[in-house]
Amino acid sequence: MAFKTIIEPFRIHSVEPLRMTSPGARRRAVREAGFNLFALHSTDVLIDLLTDSGTGAMSAAQWAGIQRGDESYAGSPSWFRFLDSVRDLFPFKHIIPTHQGRAAEKILFSAIGGPGKVVPNNTHFDTTRANVESTGAEAVDLLCAEGLDPAALHPFKGNMDTTGLEELLSSRNADTVPAVFVTITNNSGGGQPVSLANLHEVRDICTRHGVPLFLDACRFAENAWFIRMRERGQHSRTVREIVLEMASLADGMTMSAKKDGLANIGGWLAMNDDQLAVRCRNLLILTEGFPTYGGLAGRDLEAIAQGLREVVHHDYLQYRIRSTAYLGDALTKIGIPIVQPTGGHAVYIDARALLRHIPALHYPGQSLAVALYEAGGIRGCEIGTVMFGRHPDGTETPAAMDLVRLAIPRRTYTQSHIDYVIEVCDDVASHASELTGYRIVDEPPALRHFSARFEQLATA
Repeated sequence: MAFKTIIEPFRIHSVEPLRMTSPGARRRAVREAGFNLFALHSTDVLIDLLTDSGTGAMSAAQWAGIQRGDESYAGSPSWFRFLDSVRDLFPFKHIIPTHQGRAAEKILFSAIGGPGKVVPNNTHFDTTRANVESTGAEAVDLLCAEGLDPAALHPFKGNMDTTGLEELLSSRNADTVPAVFVTITNNSGGGQPVSLANLHEVRDICTRHGVPLFLDACRFAENAWFIRMRERGQHSRTVREIVLEMASLADGMTMSAKKDGLANIGGWLAMNDDQLAVRCRNLLILTEGFPTYGGLAGRDLEAIAQGLREVVHHDYLQYRIRSTAYLGDALTKIGIPIVQPTGGHAVYIDARALLRHIPALHYPGQSLAVALYEAGGIRGCEIGTVMFGRHPDGTETPAAMDLVRLAIPRRTYTQSHIDYVIEVCDDVASHASELTGYRIVDEPPALRHFSARFEQLATA
């Protein structure tokens, strides 16, 4: 008999206490933080769904690996174990370790970006876009039409618009497009996967135009699981086999090991181009560290090496994807609009649809995120006009969508925690018409969502 309950494929080894807070205390805390949830003290948060990046629990085997971390400056055994684990899934010629994914982005775009350059992607996430634009290059999103409709039911809403990619590359000299990127899964668009068929089509287009293809592969295992479950002809394959095929289609990758590396810190940059690798390694030495540690301790390299072995286990991925869907299914059942179908690492509430009375430039995503915190101590993240509405020239327009991401840390919360999240979301949604918008009273010139301060408006 097949049981419908998917249990966690682990048992709890150690625990850390949660600090219970009152609604009044949370209202005071968020006001002191300028209504920016990034500025809260984590001890004032009950259920922290701000991000799944580096916030998960590591396994006993990872902690055991940490104990054998070798801290030699160059050529540590920990480096070689890390290298073997990465190449077991991503057999690129050059593997360059970094302290996290955005460092890999900074190094790569510093080497290949610049004024007049264009970098297409299915959807750039926040630091990726900022690292592209900081060089003077232009970041262009080319997401498939289904990916722009939160309610659309499509198995691969992270797919790149290949017609748009063909048109862009046909209209420009190849040397002005240093790379094409595909983000798997597509974080900005609801954690939606990219199909193997789409990756093959993107690869063919890049080959015809002589442009390298890179993966932003932070959630590669979740993407591979969706391919296995949803794409015709893939169900009998292992996740590792699918990952290897995805890697074979690319010329390089950036990676945050804080996601599907199951680690609390780390990442890497990989490529096959010898000359580009020399330039990137030189930048690594300037900014991160020696090429066999790249800003990481040996113990971090060990944790990542073990995490990469664990993340492709089918029992883990079945639990991971199903437990995220548990939250998405429950919110849908009670009438809260989310990005459909549920993604791999997070549930994305469609704040623009839930708070139709709040204009996009009054930040409905921020309003909903603050309300969830005040009501139940849940910290989510606005993925919308606050994050993506401001342009390099200082102008502001509404983002394609206004979402609130509830990112679920790996192997951290139990079903009762998620049931509590569902209750809080239901309570906030029942009073949605009473929520008002916000305005920004202080913001930096880039990546404003991390440190902007807000003021609540009297009306929507």
